[in-house]
Amino acid sequence: MKVTPTAIPDVMVIEPRVFGDARGFFYESFNQAAFNAATGTAFEFVQDNHSRSSKGVLRGLHYQLPPHAQGRLVRVVRGAVWDVAVDIRKGSPTLCDWVGQELTEFSHKQLWIPPGFAHGFLVLSESADVVYKTTNYYAPQSERGLMWNDPDIGIAWPDLGMELLLSDKDQKQPLLRNAEVFGA
Repeated sequence: MKVTPTAIPDVMVIEPRVFGDARGFFYESFNQAAFNAATGTAFEFVQDNHSRSSKGVLRGLHYQLPPHAQGRLVRVVRGAVWDVAVDIRKGSPTLCDWVGQELTEFSHKQLWIPPGFAHGFLVLSESADVVYKTTNYYAPQSERGLMWNDPDIGIAWPDLGMELLLSDKDQKQPLLRNAEVFGA
């Protein structure tokens, strides 16, 4: 596997080795020992989540606070998304910074987002299936979110030429300056 740090070094793009021929392809989508060695981390994953969304759906920005903070390893098994991580670690030199990565079923790239980051994605294709592993279980009492278009963060979401589709909850999330963050 190839691991490439992003502009926020703790967030990494993971590229598995894909074996393909006229019949299709094969790749190992996850190996705990290889992941730990390649990323220099010791996280273990406890839950897998799968979402299907149509074009223009924006999910996020979501995170969980300690003691239920989650790291996420995100991949797309059908379609394409613009996947985003926002640093919300108080005292971090990259606090409020964000990184984005296009993930597609064809590239097989994955995005490692450690605890301390808000996560969201925008569906670019007609539909997309997003699968992500988490390092902690879902805990509604620790669940938080940020407004997807917070001007203090300034995420450059792709322009799809259509109105984006958000849940009621995601339309009412707070701005980062009013949100609970890591270390606050």
